[in-house]
Amino acid sequence: MKVEHQVRAFEQVLNSYDGVLPLHRFLFNYFKQNKQMGSSDRRWASRYIYSYFRLGKALSKIDKLKRLAVADFLCHDTISLVIAHYLPDLEQSISLPLDDKIELIKKVYQSFKLDEVFTFEAELSAGIDKEEFLKSFFIQPDLFIRVKETHIQAIINQLKANNIVFKEVSPTTLALPNGTKLEQVISDARLYQIQDFSSQKTGAYFEPNKYDYWWDCCAASGGKSILLHSLEPNIELLVSDVRENSLNNLQERFQLAGIKKYHLKVIDLLQKNDQILHHYEFDGVLLDAPCSGAGTWGRTPEMLNFFEKYKIENYVKLQKAIGASVVKYLKTGKPLIYMTCSVFKAENEDVVKYLTDNFDLKLDKMELIKGYNDKADSMFVARLIKQEATSGDANV
Repeated sequence: MKVEHQVRAFEQVLNSYDGVLPLHRFLFNYFKQNKQMGSSDRRWASRYIYSYFRLGKALSKIDKLKRLAVADFLCHDTISLVIAHYLPDLEQSISLPLDDKIELIKKVYQSFKLDEVFTFEAELSAGIDKEEFLKSFFIQPDLFIRVKETHIQAIINQLKANNIVFKEVSPTTLALPNGTKLEQVISDARLYQIQDFSSQKTGAYFEPNKYDYWWDCCAASGGKSILLHSLEPNIELLVSDVRENSLNNLQERFQLAGIKKYHLKVIDLLQKNDQILHHYEFDGVLLDAPCSGAGTWGRTPEMLNFFEKYKIENYVKLQKAIGASVVKYLKTGKPLIYMTCSVFKAENEDVVKYLTDNFDLKLDKMELIKGYNDKADSMFVARLIKQEATSGDANV
């Protein structure tokens, strides 16, 4: 295959993509509509477009094909025709560590600046090593599965039998190459849950008790609820979301996970819900808030190019409103678990401060879980405890 053929396929994909759909969904539809593209064409077009977006806004003024070669060189340890054509002097360096490759690119293109990969001026949450965070965009995150300790050896045996590379990152977590077709490898889907490693770590903040009644108020497809249930199976759950289709997916996942004791409601938390929830009091509330998702952009690098900064403020308003909406249904002395997959302070520490300043909530602990050290997403989690209402407090 000639480089011109690969380049043409890449340019056609790039010119067709407008950022409205997530890139993986766009590519699925694009390849379905362009069936003349063979498997090799699809594979290289996918590799190139993801590499290209991983460069963010860096080197935005140079020719896009030279820029593609730089991106592909930084993102991969196997050679491509684009690298061979546009960066022939660096072919022999393809397997060097990332730090060394970045230094080589700086020598070829003195205008290359790592800071331009992620150009958002919004302040990052405390504890983030910005340079390590920026470099993580050149590394494809892993696929993580959570497995019961009693089942993990059976899963490992099946992975080995299918020659799947994996790594044990905890007694209940395996990391695999992204894109692994688990349904073709593991015979029983009930044995595992796909869940990012950082997302699994948020469970350390839940601390459920036997026979508790918990509310997962932005449940989506139910990942956090399933994690909660794995920590304490003898709980009752209310799961809600504004999107009915997400709750349909949740019910399928709950069935596979063996969760039967739960209630399900479609609830818009921006509306008054006293008629629906007037008799509810919860021992814990999970608020996995809608957010920018900036901690997951290693999986969706197109967002480095298409996300607009003004949306952060919109998400903050939404997070504060949802937090205010759910506090009143929480029992005194019980936890609100506030979570985002954002790295922006405005969506994380600042929202926590708003909640503790304006409601009877006290911060117990919080953390930015730095996934870039584990080829995982980055997530924020805070555990807030409901206090006795102060006299005359009009907010609660």
